[in-house]
Amino acid sequence: MSVSKIVAAAASSAGGAGLDVDEVFSTTLYSGTNANQTITNGIDLSGEGGLVWTKARDYGVGHGLVDTVRGNTKYLEANGADAEATTSVGITAFNSTGYNLGADDTWKFNVSNSYVSEYVSWTFRKSPKFFDIVTYTGNGTAGKTVAHNLGSVPGMIIFKKTSAADNWAVYHRGANGGTDPEDYRLELNENFAQSNRDGFLNDTAPTATHFTVGDGALSNTNGATYVAYLFAHNNNDGEFGPDGDQDIIKCGSYTGTGSAGNSINLGFEPQWLMVKSATRSGQNWEMFDNMRGVPTGGNTSELFPNTNSAERSAFNIINFTATGFETATTLDETNENGQTYIFMAIRRGSLNTPDDATKVFHVNSYSGNSNSNVYNTGFNVDMNINTMTSSSPRYLLSRLTTKYLETNTTASDGAGPSTVFNSESNVVNLNQSWWANTNNVMSYSWKRAPSYFDVVAYTGTGSAGLAVNHNLGVVPEMIWVKSRSHGGTFYDWAVYHKDLGNTKYLFLNTNAVAAANDEYWNNTSPTSSVFSLGGPSTRTNESGKTYIAYLFATAPNVSKVGSYTANGNAQNIDCGFSSGARFVLIKRYDLGGHWFVFDTVRGIVSGNDPNLQLNENAAQESTYDHIDPYSAGFTVAAYDDDDSPYVNQSGASYIFYAIA
Repeated sequence: MSVSKIVAAAASSAGGAGLDVDEVFSTTLYSGTNANQTITNGIDLSGEGGLVWTKARDYGVGHGLVDTVRGNTKYLEANGADAEATTSVGITAFNSTGYNLGADDTWKFNVSNSYVSEYVSWTFRKSPKFFDIVTYTGNGTAGKTVAHNLGSVPGMIIFKKTSAADNWAVYHRGANGGTDPEDYRLELNENFAQSNRDGFLNDTAPTATHFTVGDGALSNTNGATYVAYLFAHNNNDGEFGPDGDQDIIKCGSYTGTGSAGNSINLGFEPQWLMVKSATRSGQNWEMFDNMRGVPTGGNTSELFPNTNSAERSAFNIINFTATGFETATTLDETNENGQTYIFMAIRRGSLNTPDDATKVFHVNSYSGNSNSNVYNTGFNVDMNINTMTSSSPRYLLSRLTTKYLETNTTASDGAGPSTVFNSESNVVNLNQSWWANTNNVMSYSWKRAPSYFDVVAYTGTGSAGLAVNHNLGVVPEMIWVKSRSHGGTFYDWAVYHKDLGNTKYLFLNTNAVAAANDEYWNNTSPTSSVFSLGGPSTRTNESGKTYIAYLFATAPNVSKVGSYTANGNAQNIDCGFSSGARFVLIKRYDLGGHWFVFDTVRGIVSGNDPNLQLNENAAQESTYDHIDPYSAGFTVAAYDDDDSPYVNQSGASYIFYAIA
């Protein structure tokens, strides 16, 4: 075990900080190039070790698995029985932040041609209570034990003979509904149901230090070499996150209902999910992740470990929720009535409150420069607001739904460009079928993170007291809610703000004053895990209607949700920042007032400041000096007869949201 793993494990056992999800797992989307390139995913493979599992998304090329124990030149195909193969131009090296690719001749890792060019890779880092890799040589004798360093009882183990052709074998704690699962075997490269095979694990349950193999060919042929990939199951004993007490991986089972809405509670929102019918043959293994797309209410992007098929996005199969996942259809592969399904799920990260706003917020523009409305944000974006400085709708797009809403209208959601979020990691692509090469585009991007920002989709019940789970981790200080399924009159954007209280609301799409109504927030303040809705309210909780909520909070030196009373003089608004605000949203709530947006790309200067309004599609206005730079936040400029009263009318009340 490396020094860093020993330190992390010791810290966790003592109640200190543990590893973050983003340090041990990554889903990375990239384009093949036919040339050397580096995949940076933040995973220390050279120091800690791990597995890279890669699949071409747009063509029928086999899954390529490469691990640090067997070496970067050796790969296996999940969908085939072949022995390990060798290539020197696949993964050419592992490094401390990912890995390097060569001019691939296998098509599995880095090709760009008329058939294949888009890839996904999943990286699993070796870490106690998450993942381990073991290699061993079989002796053909039942009862052989093999030591591992997972540090807990494995939830799933995937075996492959590497020295000769043979099927993959899978142990899963949920096989046979969790009763004597060690007696049963599945096969990763086949769609078979579970089968009772005592030659597989010798009918012996794995422990926190060893697993036992029988005398079967898939796990213990005499003289054959094997690799075993061990995945943990955290059951309120995970050692991850800032306090070293969070679960990040679950291996379990559920019974299909044959009806949409079959809900599986994990205790966290997943970012990655593998599912297989354990009791019925003919059903594929399925892999889902939120990077390629698991849109709530939209078609799910799926890949199949047992086939080389290209990515399929034909059905709404699975929805991720704040507490787990739910089946969206009655498809036999995930939800046939009465069948048992096994799954492995990995938690969405990060678990840590951000301390650098540039890692969770990005603002940029296109004015004929080189980015052509394709923005490299440096992080995977969960919400993007984009518009033009000339008259234009204010589009708000969400990774959770892959659709857009308009902050300046009451319209229901619509289909945005198909590749906004899922074409490449750390990129927002507004070029295709959206803005193309349109000039004067503004783009604002947010990443979900604890104590900063979260997104939740839900369905209304019409009953007062509906509690909606969220993963903000702190009490939300501002919430925007909009019906996705319905638009028009009475379907405005509803806004909660802590300084207005739980009896009042604003509309994001209008300049109206704050008003009171218990149908919005049920006269109940949100908590660190749920927010409450009244009913029936068309804007927040009408029965059967679908909604989306955006939750904002104050993260030290990153974001600030607050309010102020103007005095007409220059007034410093202290947000606790150190280098000023890059983004400021201000709204007057005691009298009609627009939702004004300022940013440093267009200019927050000591002079006239361009502003856009989220509730209007008008061109930006640059006539007045509204706000000025201030290192701790921003300054509301002094108001006189020649200036605009929009943000500093003496005696007026304002709310604001600022990002450093």
